[in-house]
Amino acid sequence: MPRVNRGVKARPMTGRRSPHFVIAVDGSAASGKGTIAGRLAAHYGLPHLDTGLLYRAVGQALRQTGKDLADEAAAQAAARALDLSGLDDPALTSAEAGEAASRVAALPAVRAALFQLQRDFADRPGGAVLDGRDIGTVIAPAAPAKLYVDADPTVRAKRRWLQTSARGEPRSLDETLADLIKRDARDSGRADAPLTRADDAVLLDTTEMDISTAFDEALRHVEQARRHWLASSGG
Repeated sequence: MPRVNRGVKARPMTGRRSPHFVIAVDGSAASGKGTIAGRLAAHYGLPHLDTGLLYRAVGQALRQTGKDLADEAAAQAAARALDLSGLDDPALTSAEAGEAASRVAALPAVRAALFQLQRDFADRPGGAVLDGRDIGTVIAPAAPAKLYVDADPTVRAKRRWLQTSARGEPRSLDETLADLIKRDARDSGRADAPLTRADDAVLLDTTEMDISTAFDEALRHVEQARRHWLASSGG
């Protein structure tokens, strides 16, 4: 296996601040983070990257070529060959693609291969919005605005089940909950860049919120962070 950089860990950013207005949105599956991130991007006129789609695309590439999802060398090659223009493929929204994403995301070689792509997106002039599981801790630890979105697992499972049912995927609510709990454990327990809340991220619990309420609350916190960022930069 080719040697890879396995040092994709949180980097200390003491004394540093982002020169661009970056919004980092992390959180668990079906918590609403992607929708919130997309709306924040539209509100501020910033580009948005759903980093989960990167891992879904890698997993999908392996599945389409019959490769083992545990084959780190093959997964690394797929990550390096990733074509961002294909991230709008509807197949990437399936439950199978989500499961594959969680598995390949645990491979250090894949995370290393995708690290610079995500960092470059966050460094775009003017800023950007990124959502995922390690944005505030690894990809953009100096982001001026950080949110960590979460909700009760049963609530998240019902949200995901409604989504997959609307697409005609034959999966029960109990199966969806079991898969989500398994994915939570894998994402939080992996050695490289596990799902965790950054120390300076605002916790947004969407259990009792509809998406409009969740967005309004997210916007309130982000706008507070933006005012502080502007003041500290003399803007």
